Amino acid sequence: MELIDTHSHIYDEAFREDFTDVLGRAREAGIVACVMPGIDRSCYDDLCAKADQLPGFAYPCVGLHPTSVGENWQEELDFVKQHMQDRPWRAVGEIGLDEYWSKDFVKEQMRVLEEQIVLAAEAGLPVIIHLREATDDFLRVLEDLRGVSFRGSMHAWSGSYEMYRRLLTYADFRFGIGGVVTYKNAGVAAALEKMSMQDIVLETDCPWLTPVPYRGRRNEPSYVRLIAEKVAQIKSLALEEVAATTTENARRLFNLY
Repeated sequence: MELIDTHSHIYDEAFREDFTDVLGRAREAGIVACVMPGIDRSCYDDLCAKADQLPGFAYPCVGLHPTSVGENWQEELDFVKQHMQDRPWRAVGEIGLDEYWSKDFVKEQMRVLEEQIVLAAEAGLPVIIHLREATDDFLRVLEDLRGVSFRGSMHAWSGSYEMYRRLLTYADFRFGIGGVVTYKNAGVAAALEKMSMQDIVLETDCPWLTPVPYRGRRNEPSYVRLIAEKVAQIKSLALEEVAATTTENARRLFNLY
């Protein structure tokens, strides 16, 4: 059984002390690939080093995260543009809107998001979308991009079935199901029941958003299997079918062949 973690910050300092053990547990759990989203230029060197250390397993992405959009947003965005040709990136991300932590640079976040979606479309790459408490503004960006054909993953999906259907009218999205689906009374479970398996990919967002029963501890790629088991339970499917379908979805989206 093969599984893919489509949102994995394994280059983060949280894994520096015991990464060999983390990697061993991941391989033992059937994890065959991790997609590593970028945040901003501060993580660039560590992310690239991890990709070089683990070719065929750790796949790098480049992008400017919305919470890194500040006074120097143009400089950070230019960094992304300047490094687009550095290596075979698997996506532009993670990018998006976040009005939970701050609303000081919302307009700048929207501009940065729009420019990066266009950049990805021109490069033939998918996007990885981070969206937190900014759905209305996200829909405004999507409306502005009606003429742009793009694809991508909605990271840490926790929206309704109605919003899932609406987003599919804008772009060819896949929806990242992570540790939140294992939490008691998680609203995403109700939507997941009706969502097509062809639209689902699995992710951890490690070292954050750890699934039950390890919630409160550091997350890691091996826990994708726990998420797959929960999806199988909710969808009344065999674990092997969930693994096979989501892995193929991830391979197609991020060109992991």
